Amino acid sequence: MTISLWRYSHLLLAISSAIFLFIASVTGVILALEPISDIAKPYVVDNIKEVTISETIKALREEYDDIIAITVDETNFVIASVVTKEGNDERIYINPRTGEKLGVPKRKSGIFKFATNLHRSLFLKSFGRFFVGFISLLLVVIVITGIVLIAKRQGGVLQLFSKVNKEYANQFYHVVLGRWFFVPILIVALTGVYLSIEKFSLLPKYTSTHQINFQGDQKTDVIAITDFPVFKKISLAEVKNIEFPFSDDIEDYFRLELINKELIVNQFNGNVLSEQEYPFVKLTTYYALILHTGKGNVLWSFVLLITCVVILFFMYSGFYMTIKRRNGSKLICNKGNKDTSDYIILVGSENGSTYTFANYLRKALFSVGKTVFVEELNSYTTYQRAQHIIVITATYGEGEAPTNAKKFNQLFNSIEPINELRFSVVGFGSLAYPEFCKFAEDVDELFREHSKFTASLPIEKINNKSTDNFQYWIQKWSVSEGLALEIEVFKDFVDKEYDAFEVIDRTPLNIDDTFLLRLQSKDSSIDFRSGDLLAIRSDQNTVERLYSIGKVDGGIVLSVKKHDLGLCSSYLSQLNKGDILKGRIKRNEKFYLPTNTKNAVLIANGTGIAPFLGMIAGENKYAKTHLFWGGRTRESKEIYEDYLKRGKLTKQLYAFQGVYSREDNNEYVQNVIQREYSVIVDVLQKDGLIMICGSVNMQDEVLDVLESITENKLNTPLSTFQKNKQIRMDCY
Repeated sequence: MTISLWRYSHLLLAISSAIFLFIASVTGVILALEPISDIAKPYVVDNIKEVTISETIKALREEYDDIIAITVDETNFVIASVVTKEGNDERIYINPRTGEKLGVPKRKSGIFKFATNLHRSLFLKSFGRFFVGFISLLLVVIVITGIVLIAKRQGGVLQLFSKVNKEYANQFYHVVLGRWFFVPILIVALTGVYLSIEKFSLLPKYTSTHQINFQGDQKTDVIAITDFPVFKKISLAEVKNIEFPFSDDIEDYFRLELINKELIVNQFNGNVLSEQEYPFVKLTTYYALILHTGKGNVLWSFVLLITCVVILFFMYSGFYMTIKRRNGSKLICNKGNKDTSDYIILVGSENGSTYTFANYLRKALFSVGKTVFVEELNSYTTYQRAQHIIVITATYGEGEAPTNAKKFNQLFNSIEPINELRFSVVGFGSLAYPEFCKFAEDVDELFREHSKFTASLPIEKINNKSTDNFQYWIQKWSVSEGLALEIEVFKDFVDKEYDAFEVIDRTPLNIDDTFLLRLQSKDSSIDFRSGDLLAIRSDQNTVERLYSIGKVDGGIVLSVKKHDLGLCSSYLSQLNKGDILKGRIKRNEKFYLPTNTKNAVLIANGTGIAPFLGMIAGENKYAKTHLFWGGRTRESKEIYEDYLKRGKLTKQLYAFQGVYSREDNNEYVQNVIQREYSVIVDVLQKDGLIMICGSVNMQDEVLDVLESITENKLNTPLSTFQKNKQIRMDCY
């Protein structure tokens, strides 16, 4: 079943039942407060499990002339029907240990009575009860389709509780709360359906049929009621109701309704004359009522209250996401048509956010006089005048196409382009998921295998909707197209507050146009760790660029490669000692080296070594750290030598292995990891960490090698270690 079917089923059911679910949830909140408010009443009995029937009868006999019945309600309040010493009949709440009168049962509060009737039947009597039961059934299906959608989004059932990629608050909490509350909601829905069925007598009805032989029991061996073994054995927590005999006739007896069975007890000697276990249906009805109402359990009542509130939030956030998803495509306002446009932008989006980036590129092209047409991947067709196709697409779940791109593969294989075209593919995804940008990779491969398409650039994979990386790709792409695009600043980055950092040292550009910057914050209260990010803008007309930082001697170490088209890297390369730059620290907790880690493998290429320079400079004095680094030449490594030597001297760096793509065997970092697999195996077996920082291409190659090692040497998929958070990545 496709993701679209699951989603539309989920949405259709939610829309069709929205009003009634809203009523049920609001009244559910009110009714959940009833058992919670009961704990404030004076009728509460502490440790009722420790009070026996015998103890209660003895206390009541000392206070009252006769006992007619004892009832324990769903809230574990004990109610006794008694005859007082003055000869009056009373039905009262009692203290079962002392027989003391605690109060008189009162009618249910008006607000709770109103909420109960509205919740059960919408004031429509039998028809209303049927309708509420049907809505409960729809809620069951909504829960099932919802959890299937979450599982698909997270990359499978095994990844259900893995980290959720936060796109915006409503989406994030819809998924997070959905994972934690699908069981309580399912319980509420199923018990609601069951109780509705029970009310319509569609289940087998229980009728007690005791077969009692009174001939064997006479009025001999009379013992005191309080000495009956059965009364001494059974606690009040097991009791629902006890009926006392009305006469001294041998055929009059005690009738005990317990939670799981019914007993007939001789009134003279306490013998059990008949015992009848309740059938499954009656027991299920009892527990369904407890689970649905929370009666007698304050903690569960509180869970039900929160569950009803969460359902209300799901209704709001679900409709918000639907509207946002549908509004995403409305961001595009095409001023031409597909056959008169030079550039075609095809969008694959699950929640509409990818359209924001497509619109950003459309405006940039339009500003330099180019004609542009934007449409979804499912609308792929022929284009009369187009010179270039740009695909901007997200990936859903386990490498699947987003909703508006499901038909693209079929369309692409069945439609022959009119002209030869250039193409570019930009994939959006999250490195938190194993199939990072998988659908974008599949689309790129389709284009590359077709004889009429020529790639302008390699596929660009962007993590967590990084506007910085998207801006950088636009710069590269515009150069390849011979365009001078005007790049606007994403509005999210305007008017951010920046802190001042002083340059206290820097190295010259090395053979790779790479250099190190040492910075010191002018504000001593600013806290940060190795692995955090420093956001920098070169001026007020460009977006932020994020750099992974190492913390050394309380200062910041940046490793920067100067790019000819890189506005920010060019700006940083012109800074000298004593200069001030503006930036802000962005927390990146997922890429910290925990202080209690005993074994770690750090893997980097190029400037990705920066956070690791801080991690081997004293943040964790007890970790046995292996550092694998890939560069172009040995000369590339020279700017890091002082930090590496210091790490070895202080024993913060246990071992370093450098590999060079332009020297020796022209190898890459993944090659040395393949040879040194025993280090990987040892660290993972000792619950250590593997941390990866550098380019996304390097990360993909390293993950392939790690997957091979874990499967062949440890008989365990890499995803298991990722789930245990033993694999941490920060790549770009």
